Amino acid sequence: MFFILSKILGPLVLPSNLLIEIGLVGIVLLLTPFRRLASWLVVSSVVLIAVAGFSPLGHLLILPLEQRFPPWDPSQDAARGPLVGIVVLGGVMEPDISVARGSAAMNEAAERITVAVELARRYPGARIVFSGGTGSLFDATAEAPSAVKEFEALGIAHERITAEEQSRNTIENAVFSRLVAQPKPDERWLLVTSAFQMPRAIAAFRAAGFPVEAYPVDYRTRGPIDATAPFDLLPEGLALTDTAMHEWAGLLAYRLDGKTAELFPAP
Repeated sequence: MFFILSKILGPLVLPSNLLIEIGLVGIVLLLTPFRRLASWLVVSSVVLIAVAGFSPLGHLLILPLEQRFPPWDPSQDAARGPLVGIVVLGGVMEPDISVARGSAAMNEAAERITVAVELARRYPGARIVFSGGTGSLFDATAEAPSAVKEFEALGIAHERITAEEQSRNTIENAVFSRLVAQPKPDERWLLVTSAFQMPRAIAAFRAAGFPVEAYPVDYRTRGPIDATAPFDLLPEGLALTDTAMHEWAGLLAYRLDGKTAELFPAP
C-alpha cells in the first residue's frame, strides 16, 4: 500500500506539478463567484513557478543532501580490509526504451554504471549487485537485466554480477540487496548511487541491517558555490527542485512510516 500511495500521491505533490495544479484551480474558479480567490491563485502559481525555476531554490534544497556524505576515500583500503562487493542502485536505465530499441538506454544518472565499472576494474575480486526492479505501477519491465547487459558490454564478467529484480523503491533496494548479497558481519561493501539519494539510501540500508560504505556519484551541483546560483532555464530549475523535494519527502515518509530509524543519517 505504501508503494501504491507513493506512486499516486508523489507526482501530485512535486513542486512543479503542485504549482500548476494551483493555477488550474484558479482558472476554474474564474468561472465562479470566487474570482478574487481565483486571481490570487493564478498569480501565485505563476510567481512561485518562476521562483522555483529561476531562483537558486533547487540548489539550496539539494546541496544538504549532496554534501551529507563525503566522497569515498580509497586511501583507507589497507586499514579497512578487502572490498567484497559493490551495490549499485537502479534509477539509471530506461528499461522500456532499452527493450524496445534493443540497446541500453541510460538517463542522467549513468555515472552510477560507469563508476561501478571503474570500481570493478580496480577491485577485480569484488562482486557487483545491481538492485533495480520497476518503480512503475503500470510497466513490469525490470531495470536490472538491461543494466547487466551494459556491465557485460563494458567488460565485466557475467559471473561477477548479480541482478536484483524485485525492488520497487529504495527500501526494497536495501532489503532485497541484503537477501541476494548475504553479507557477513566483517565484509566491506560499497553503495553506489546519486549523491542526493545517498542519505535516504543509507537510512534504508541501515534499517535493513546491511552495513555499506557510501560512494556518492552523479552530483547535480558544484558544491556550496552554487548556493546562490540562479538558473538560466526554467525547466532546469524546476527539475532540480522536484528532485530535491522528492528526496526530502522520501526521507520524511520513510521515517514517519517506521521504515527507517533516522530522518537524516550522517556518515
